[in-house]
Amino acid sequence: MTVREALNSALDEEIANDDGVFLIGEEVAQYNGAYKISKGLWNKYGDDRIIDTPITEMGFAGMAVGAALTGLRPVCEFMTFNFSMQAIDHVINSAAKGKYMSGGQLSCPIVFRGPNGAAAAVGAQHSQCFGAWYSHCPGLFTIAPYSAADARGLLKASIRSNNPVVFLEDELMYGKEFEVDDAVLDKDYVLPIGKAHVEKAGTDVTLVAYSRWVGVALEAAAKMEAEGVSCEVLNLRSLRPLDKDAIINSVKKTNRLITVEGGWPQSGIGAEVIATVMETEAFDYLDAPCERICGADIPTPYAANLEPSAFPQVDNVVNAVKRVVA
Repeated sequence: MTVREALNSALDEEIANDDGVFLIGEEVAQYNGAYKISKGLWNKYGDDRIIDTPITEMGFAGMAVGAALTGLRPVCEFMTFNFSMQAIDHVINSAAKGKYMSGGQLSCPIVFRGPNGAAAAVGAQHSQCFGAWYSHCPGLFTIAPYSAADARGLLKASIRSNNPVVFLEDELMYGKEFEVDDAVLDKDYVLPIGKAHVEKAGTDVTLVAYSRWVGVALEAAAKMEAEGVSCEVLNLRSLRPLDKDAIINSVKKTNRLITVEGGWPQSGIGAEVIATVMETEAFDYLDAPCERICGADIPTPYAANLEPSAFPQVDNVVNAVKRVVA
């Protein structure tokens, strides 16, 4: 199953399962979605459930938040999360804070979803990861799936949640295929929000990653395995709530930590993961300094010969592993 098929089937089943669920965004209906995530849904459910909007993120995000506050379960698609900055007031100040500011009287069961981070040759304004931006805000759950199983199980869980969720997909992962078992295809397959997943068990160093950078970590782990170094790869899945127990337990086993992400280094997810280790009993288990492998601290280059150098490559992770295991 591709990640695109996983997201499409999750949307299809949740729209069929609950009359309050609808999809809203630019080109989600008649065009089948900019990335074909909503393919076939407009033909199946019509204009009431799959709603095309004008190009106004602030407008349709505000409509979606209002619908959620009055009892519906909207899925609000941003064609890319870079455009969510047009609607960030609704995401942060309306959706995330509604329950707190109403003393628990208001719930806002909404999912903001779409591609996040850098794609390929889309320029600096379309190539930034919003994982750190949105996971910074209390009241807002932030999800970043890696595999097809992640995408399907976490999107269904997010739609069923009574909390606002930011669901960060990756454009370059949409067409990637993953083997899935029968359980993943069940219409009630959901994954718990806030729980990381060990993609590969290991004993010598922990690699913590999310979204497509899990794949980079796995490739690096395979290279190091051939050199006799055992890497544990932890897929965060959820950036808020962060599964601190999983991080701590892995570091206590391996005694070393490297984080891998496509976002910028300052105030990033890697910084938060390392702070978690430094502030807990896991610190006493460290045998080497923690390392962060991040996107370069610059706007993303457009030039094809420069862009790959601005994001983590497998060899960057391999070299970090060699450093921390000496």
